[in-house]
Amino acid sequence: MPADTTNPRSRWIALYVLCVGVLMIVLDATIVNVALPTIQQDLDFSQSSLAWVVNAYLIAFGGLLLLAGRLGDLISRRGIFLAGLVVFCAASLMCGLAQSQEWLVVARFVQGIGGAMSSAVVLGMIVTMFPEPREQAKAIGVYAFVASAGASAGLLAGGILTEAINWHWIFFVNLPIGVATAFFTVRLLANDRGIGFGEGADVLGAILITSSLMLLVFTIVEPAAENGWGASRTLTLGAIALGLLAAFIAREATARNPLIPLRIFRSRNVSGANVIQALLVAGMYGMFFLGALYLERILHYSPLEIGLAFLPSTIVMGTLSVRYTERLIMRFGAKTLMVPGLLMIAAGLLLFVRTPVDGNYWIDIFPPVVLIGAGVGTSFPALMTISMSGASPEDAGLASGLVNTTLQVGGALGLAVLATLSTTRTENLRDAGESAANALNGGYHLAYVIGASLVLVCLAIAVIVLKAPAREPHAAEAPEPAPNGEPAYSEAA
Repeated sequence: MPADTTNPRSRWIALYVLCVGVLMIVLDATIVNVALPTIQQDLDFSQSSLAWVVNAYLIAFGGLLLLAGRLGDLISRRGIFLAGLVVFCAASLMCGLAQSQEWLVVARFVQGIGGAMSSAVVLGMIVTMFPEPREQAKAIGVYAFVASAGASAGLLAGGILTEAINWHWIFFVNLPIGVATAFFTVRLLANDRGIGFGEGADVLGAILITSSLMLLVFTIVEPAAENGWGASRTLTLGAIALGLLAAFIAREATARNPLIPLRIFRSRNVSGANVIQALLVAGMYGMFFLGALYLERILHYSPLEIGLAFLPSTIVMGTLSVRYTERLIMRFGAKTLMVPGLLMIAAGLLLFVRTPVDGNYWIDIFPPVVLIGAGVGTSFPALMTISMSGASPEDAGLASGLVNTTLQVGGALGLAVLATLSTTRTENLRDAGESAANALNGGYHLAYVIGASLVLVCLAIAVIVLKAPAREPHAAEAPEPAPNGEPAYSEAA
């Protein structure tokens, strides 16, 4: 994949370039949240229509990830990545120039398309560039940090840009980053060729999976969040989405040249790791989303203060993911390393349950934030290593798209479920005579408990279902030498 595969430095620089592109896309999913009040005021959004600034992006992004990942395998991963950057940057420019509600929402939808195209193939490119286990573990650690820490970093970046300049710049800032990423991608990575469409393109399969995922994400973020999970509209749209998914599975099982071969799901590691990832992200949204609401509504933090409050989590994630997790994976194995990581995340969520209405940051917020950051920095690289270990090189793009799909759909589903249950709990406490602050906090506490329970379910699946990927028994003691005689990981240290 790199232009010079014998030069370790070129590969690591290429990795950092890819991760900058991913960070730009991941940031955009949350950077907008901080600016929503200002956008609402400038463009006269109603409270209900304002949600579409976020939902339009999520529907396109979550719906196209799986298709984009497979197209990378079939056509060219570098080509899909670059095309996605072009679409994303063009849409970012249109978002920044938006002067009406309709203009911004449509541009956000197109931005989601570009984001899906670029991010879906990156993990597949990484495992292809770094086939050696030690280097691959470290490269995935860097990617996992970017993917997991980008959400909290987006809150901080959004607060800074909105308060220092205006909301338009949360979109304009993507342009120089995207152009630089595209330039260095062309310079550093050769134009790979995919495996081709063989006996033809599975157009029907592409239509079925894309429409199913888009409708599923739409159902989660719109009728389920607005009207509840038992509402007739929610159930009807959910049934249609599942029906389309069933039709897609039937199509892929009988198609001569399926778009997404079902053989990938025969791997216990691929299937199990993606289930864990979906449940884990769903549970963690209780901390990132509802924890931010706790800081805003109960402790009255400003947007910038909220971003700074979660900064320690990002720092811990980065320190572990980039510098230490690779060595721990090679020493103990990815599956073994997941166990303490998941336990730390569950413990951090349970610590959030004790947050009072007059909480102190250093006593009530800082310890669980750091604990969850350590858990994510430990478990996510290990989880992604396992999820990609069960995929063949020909299916690397599909496996990469699947990882990103479970991240997005799991996050959207978790957010909708936890927010609904939290709101119901708050209303019940208010009816019972609790104060507004106590009722809100009680709703948040329920979400934290459910999130911790989901993480414990992930722990059980990890122990029972996952198989430890093969690793070199002495890799921890003696790093593999690079062609220039230096340790292979030294360039990324």
